[in-house]
Amino acid sequence: MRRTILTLVGTAAILMGLLWVAQGLGWVNWPTESFMIADRQWAIRGAVLAAVGAITLLVVRRS
Repeated sequence: MRRTILTLVGTAAILMGLLWVAQGLGWVNWPTESFMIADRQWAIRGAVLAAVGAITLLVVRRS
């Protein structure tokens, strides 16, 4: 059960992080009034979140 939950959390973190990167770089303009669009700080935060999600998945798969 723990492994399943951590896999879902890691996957969600990767997907959310990639969305933040895309919004922060101005590649995705959704939602149209988002404060994150074209703000590089959110691209950095998204990259960090995606990396944490990837590390979570690697740790789960090794255990």
